[in-house]
Amino acid sequence: MNLTILIVMAVLTGVLGSPYVTDTDVTPGSDSAGMSAHPNSVPEAADGTEVFHEEGVVEEEGVEEDVMATGELNPSHYPAQRAANVVKHYLNTRYGSPYRWVGLHKVHSANAEEVAESGRKYHLEISVQEMTGNTTEKCSAEVLFPALENQRSPQVQASCEALLTANTTAQEEALYQQYRRNHTLLSGHNLPDSYGHIDPDMKPLWHLGGVASSFVMLKESTENTLYNMAQVANVTQLETENDQLRFNYHVLLHDMVSQEIIHWKLLVTWSPAEGVKVLQMEELPKCEHCEVPPKPN
Repeated sequence: MNLTILIVMAVLTGVLGSPYVTDTDVTPGSDSAGMSAHPNSVPEAADGTEVFHEEGVVEEEGVEEDVMATGELNPSHYPAQRAANVVKHYLNTRYGSPYRWVGLHKVHSANAEEVAESGRKYHLEISVQEMTGNTTEKCSAEVLFPALENQRSPQVQASCEALLTANTTAQEEALYQQYRRNHTLLSGHNLPDSYGHIDPDMKPLWHLGGVASSFVMLKESTENTLYNMAQVANVTQLETENDQLRFNYHVLLHDMVSQEIIHWKLLVTWSPAEGVKVLQMEELPKCEHCEVPPKPN
């Protein structure tokens, strides 16, 4: 009887293969090779650096939620990245202009703690990139995501004094006077276009739209969102009032957690003296079939 059983098992093994699979059975470079990676880890380039789009936001399909942790966080995982991107939006609302648009470059370190009855606080060491001047600076920041029952926007403190050292006053004043003297009010659409191209004359309006979008993204951000501005669908210059240039913007925001494209309508004012302000913001009906436009060249 035992001999018969051994013969049957030998035949089945030859037909079906071994019932045991070890790590060495995974072919390097195959889809299975990366299964051990953390589902919230940020994609990396061959040199080990994070892969960022122009505005500094990580792009990855199928973002999975992570259990909210305290203590030291992996800088490349989404909890740390979400908090760091909130800092980016905060800096844009404070210092942004058509010639100063801040993106996230890298998270160096991050940790989180529960604050009794207040929410979760993140302590961050990050690098931010000023996109128009292509300069990178380190910043220290704290982000408090309020407890759910409070439903307030994140509270941010950030030390990034180096961002203010670049003097863009002359460029901003020249652009301001140019826009004020225009006999025909400016307008543009699809920034960037379907090929990722933006006309050089439209880039200040693209930057201004990115800064204005940060006002929305800061207000709407939670521990479960990760926003990026995907496109300026339309922008129209309005008549100047009280020395403030005014623009109507229709922007497309990409929530990388839900993979939704969210449309917002914004009334934006800007002058070198007063900076960027968003007077009105309105979320438009969702577009279920919208795709993320390509990033600018």
